[in-house]
Amino acid sequence: MQSRKFIPYFFLFPALGTLLVFFFLPVLAAFIMSGTDFDIYALGYWERTRIIFLQNYQRIFNDPLFWKAIFNTLYFVLVGGPLTIVLAFVAAVALNSKLLRFKKIFRLAFFMPVITTLVAVAVVWRYLYHPRYGVINYILSFFDIAPVDWLGDPFWVMPALIILAAWKNFGYSMMIYLAGLQAIPDELYEAAEIDGASRWQQHLKITIPQLAPTTIFITVITAIGYFQFFAEPYVMTQGGPLHASLSIVLYLYDQGFRWWQMGYSSAIAFILFFIMIGFAVMQSLFRKNQREEI
Repeated sequence: MQSRKFIPYFFLFPALGTLLVFFFLPVLAAFIMSGTDFDIYALGYWERTRIIFLQNYQRIFNDPLFWKAIFNTLYFVLVGGPLTIVLAFVAAVALNSKLLRFKKIFRLAFFMPVITTLVAVAVVWRYLYHPRYGVINYILSFFDIAPVDWLGDPFWVMPALIILAAWKNFGYSMMIYLAGLQAIPDELYEAAEIDGASRWQQHLKITIPQLAPTTIFITVITAIGYFQFFAEPYVMTQGGPLHASLSIVLYLYDQGFRWWQMGYSSAIAFILFFIMIGFAVMQSLFRKNQREEI
């Protein structure tokens, strides 16, 4: 009988072992590395590595490029996140409408960017944003709008990347919203219609409150994904112009794999980790307060 207690752990061992080897050990190694000056010279001679404790973290808070990257990342999350969620909600409501025909075609069209390789999408959009021959500026010319240097102007580069990210990612959230909409009982809308509620009032009083847990979930996963903003600036701008599109992940990548300051890069990664943990905790507290009010 005593041996049966270990049977569940026997089946859990492959998953736990994989997590240990490929997640917990690398995270532990990165945390230890964040307290050293590990660089390219230490790759061949480990004795060159020195333990400097919190000096990397002190350096981070005195690094103007780090704060620029933080600002750009927060800009991307706080503007791109809500834009993506709103687009996903509107698209889901439209696809859930009984008046719309060819729903499967629209659903496929909206979801296709999600499963398309981000690097390929970024390359195509780079040509769309071309200041002279791009399709977007060509369309704007019909409205007598001067060509915009989307990726070369520090003011426009972040909105350009946000538009790309919203177009690329809203399909995934749309599918989650669509599942949430189909779970709302039709009786609620029928009762509201009998009471004389307009379509807008039904969405305001029924749809949005019923989708509150779904919205919180989508907000969390969207924010976590957008905090890891990397591929778009890496492929399209390399963080330029004038570091206007430098994200925190691109900055730690440059420090670690371009300048080989692995210790400093690891410290930046843990700062980003703590920021994301803080955001997730805030979302959890907000959701808990909502449940208590209900």
